[in-house]
Order: sequence, then structure tokens, then C-alpha cells
Amino acid sequence: MNILGLSFGYHDSAAALVNEEGILAAAEEERFSRSKHDNGFPSRAIDYCLSTNGLTALEIDTVVYYENTALKWDRIVSSYVEELDQHPEYLDRVISSWIYHGKFDPEAAIARYLDMPMSRVCSLNHHQSHAASAYFCSPFSGAAVVTMDGVGEYETATISHADPDGITKLISQSFPHSLGLLYSAVTAFLGFEVNEGEYKVMGMAGFGEPNYHDAFSSLLYLKPDGEFEIDPSYFEFNCPDRLPFNERLCALLGKPRDPRSRFSFASTGKPDPEDQRYADIASSLQKCAEDTILHISAAALTKTGERNLCFAGGVGLNSLANASVKNRLNCNLYVQPAAGDDGAALGAALQWRAENTSSSRSGLKNVYLGKEYSSDEIELALDRHGVPFTQYENQTGLISEVASLLAEDFVVGWLQGPFEWGPRALGNRSILANPANPDMQEIVNTKVKFREPFRPFAPSVLAERAHEYFEVPEYFPECSPEEFMLSVVPVHEAQRAALPSITHVDGTARLHLVRRDVNNLFYDLISAFDQLTGVPVVLNTSFNLQDEAMVNSPYDALETFAWSGLDFLVMGKFVISKGDIS
Repeated sequence: MNILGLSFGYHDSAAALVNEEGILAAAEEERFSRSKHDNGFPSRAIDYCLSTNGLTALEIDTVVYYENTALKWDRIVSSYVEELDQHPEYLDRVISSWIYHGKFDPEAAIARYLDMPMSRVCSLNHHQSHAASAYFCSPFSGAAVVTMDGVGEYETATISHADPDGITKLISQSFPHSLGLLYSAVTAFLGFEVNEGEYKVMGMAGFGEPNYHDAFSSLLYLKPDGEFEIDPSYFEFNCPDRLPFNERLCALLGKPRDPRSRFSFASTGKPDPEDQRYADIASSLQKCAEDTILHISAAALTKTGERNLCFAGGVGLNSLANASVKNRLNCNLYVQPAAGDDGAALGAALQWRAENTSSSRSGLKNVYLGKEYSSDEIELALDRHGVPFTQYENQTGLISEVASLLAEDFVVGWLQGPFEWGPRALGNRSILANPANPDMQEIVNTKVKFREPFRPFAPSVLAERAHEYFEVPEYFPECSPEEFMLSVVPVHEAQRAALPSITHVDGTARLHLVRRDVNNLFYDLISAFDQLTGVPVVLNTSFNLQDEAMVNSPYDALETFAWSGLDFLVMGKFVISKGDIS
């Protein structure tokens, strides 16, 4: 039985294909359109999932949409009622947007595209899809499950108990009481784009202190049993054409940051006074988020009696909070690698499979579920663009050459195998560099990716050597957050000088553990780099420029290579030097 899960219409559209044996394919639409957080109908992601498995639409038994459109529309209309007297145009704009994106009847849009009867298309609830994506992808038989995001239909957070018999929801939090929306609103206050700039806020938080903690205490209040309330009078969650915060929040936190301004540093290396204030606000927001996530996670473990915790929803991408949950609650934590709405497509398919077949769980062993390109396809792309290259016939020679380039402080674009599921570059669509070079963070940020200079980079480290450089145990359980670059850990103080370009200002790093049995080529590259430098770590960031989706194809990689400050591009067994391109 072939089951296709879909999410689209809001952000991070995606498709995922499963059968009774396991997960067959999954991809975000943005990887094909190159439009970051693409919310359109995922036609190319669907086509990929089918074609890579040799299937046609006729062979799809069921398609599952990830949320309940009628419930979502009900919430939106009821939320806009208060604004209609002063701003009747708001509802008109929302209706136009829904018509344009096919949101009113996604099941019909799916049936039309796949030319199948409506009887083979169904939908679930948003947070039900998130919960299923977390539990059914995890290695756990029994677990507490927490979902948190901006908002689904009405729900913004849930606590559930999962076991082989299924997932039982215990607690539900509803709009407008949303940690995700609060975090996004303050992200906008700090001058960054909602649903994109939250990563930047986490990076900025490392430069600050939580001096605005009391102010945030007036925005969000923790209640018993894992619940919480926010004060909606500080926010504008209902108005699509306005900033998500209002003058009341400005009175509380001060002047908002101009999105056009640069985050600047004084000669001391610390932010300028005004930017220091914004860093302190970011730090206070992050502490508020961590306290809230700890609160709901602790309640989930207590209510279920479990020590295993599964997490999904966009809030699950907060790697600082994930580290706090894992360490302070002493639990076994699994975070779905595609924790946002993209992952809900996979969750929808897995939930339907659990309810309608004898197969309930298969787990997600690795994230390499995307499209792969053959040597012939790569060579064709190079020939079409007239790009000279060096071809290595064996893996040993290739690895040796690339390790030498990194050791010599060249910055390398790296495209290998299937692309990753989720927003993290885990060694198949990566930009790689030498973490021991103290200038490399600035070089990659400003000359390669053209992004804010304060943003940190992740270290990819051989799993069995991680404890030598980071404050982590010698052994990690299967599918720990660190395997998916979803947890922040302290760098050993004695090693910070050895790894300056992956050590953030607060002495931490967003760790990526690399296991040979998960990605042997990337493992071998880091091993070869270790043999040359004595450091089993490489700097790893996603293969894209600022505000672009990660590269998918050789053509994408060549374009990014041409426009960026990358020195070398490695695709499959081919190595291209920037110096050889006119």
C-alpha cells in the first residue's frame, strides 16, 4: 500500500511517500522551486516521490493532507471579526490568498493534480500530523509527545502519550496562546523576517543577557499542568498586512530594530550599545522560550510516566531549547528532523498508515530521502556549462584531495548523494571549511553566504570523538538530536581556541554527530581531515546563499558556486576550481 502525505498552503510545502515497509521518499517543494519556505502546491515534490520509486498516481492508494481546512478557516474568520469594522479589506485579502493557493479545498486540488477520485484523498488535524511525525519516526516504543508551533487549526501546542496502540492526546493549547507566534512577533520586532529570522534571533541571543526577563514575564504566564497564557494585547496576530506586534510591545521593550540596519560591533568585539539592547531582548526571548518548553515538556513526562520524549512543530527547531530539555529533564529526546510543516506531510502519511494497516512504526534512521544525481547527470551539467573539472575514479583519491583543500583553508561546496529531509545540511548539501582558522567564520558569512556576521556555524564531528572537543557523553543513543544538528552543546574551554570558527560567542556550538553507518563518505572526509590536521571536525553550513533554499541539483550548485565566494565545488567524483572558471 502506497500512502502519500502532503502539506502546502502556508509555508514549507512538502510531499512524503510511505508504504507498509517504511519511508520511501520525502522532499520539500523549495528544493525544486528554489523559493525558500515555498508554500505552493508541491507538484515537483510529488513528482519526485513517485518517479524515484517508479510509481504513477494510479498506484497511490491514499493521499493524506496534513490539516483540517474547515477548522482553520473557522478560526481565521472568527479572529478577523474584531478587525472588520476598521479594516474590512483584511478578510478580502485573506479570501483572495486562499483562492489563489487553493486552500479552500486542498483535497480537490490534490485529486485534480493526481487525476484520482476524491474518495482516495483525506485530511487529518495539523497537530495530529506533527505528533505522528515525531512518534512514528522515533526509536521509542512508548513516549510522551509534545507539539508546539505558531498555530494549526486552533491548536498551538499539545501533549500526548504514544505507545504501540497509538497516540492519545492529553492536553491542548489554543490560539492566541502560542509560544511560536510570540517568538515570531519578537523576531519581527528585532528586524528579521517571520518564519525565517528565528534562527538569527537564536544566534543574536548569544551576545546578550536576559535583562528583559521581567518584561517577558508580563507577556507569557506559566500555568499548572504544562499550560501557559500570553497577553494578546501586545500583539497583532490577526492582521496579515501589519507587523505582528503593536505600540504596547514597543512601550515595553523600546524602539524596534530597523530591518535595514547592520548588527554592528564596537572595537571591543561586543555589540554597539543599541545593538547590545537588541541582543539582550533576544536573550530574554530565548530564556522565555526555554522556560516555556521546559514547562510543557516536564508536564508531558510527568503525566505519561515516560522518560522518552518526542517533539515536533516549528518550535522543535529551537536547538538551544532542545539542549535545555535534554539536559535539565534528563530524558531521552527525539526531535523530528523536519519539525516544521514540511515534516507534518510525513506525519500525516504515517498516522494514516498506523490507523489503516498492520504496520505502525518503522522509524527514521537517516534524513537522506531526497533526490540523488548520477555521475552522468553531473557530468552533463558540467559539459553544458563548459566547466572544466578534475574527475576522481576512486573515493580514496577524492577524499584525500578535498581534505587537503580544507586543510589549506579553501572553502568547498559539497554535493553528494540524496539531499536531506528538513532544514539542516547534514553532509550531502553542505559548504565546508576549516574550523581551526579564526577568520573562517567571517569569511564564510560575509564573502561566501553574504549573511549577518554574527551568525554561528555548526561543527560536524566524528561521533566517537565528540566528547574530546565538546561537553557531551562518550555514547549517544540512536537518533539523538545531535545527529540532526538540533541541539547546542558547550565547547570544552580548552578546545575553544582550537575551534574558533565554530565556537559561538557564548562558548557553544550546534553539534552535528557524524556516524560511519549513516553517512560513510562524509565520515571518511572528516577522518581524512583529522589525519592532516589532528582535528576530527569540519565547519559545516547549508549549501545556499542568504535567503535562498538549499541547492538540490548540479545546476543549482553551479549557479551558487558562480555567485558566491566558494573556492572549490565538489559534486560526486568531480572537483571544480573557481580559478578555472572564466
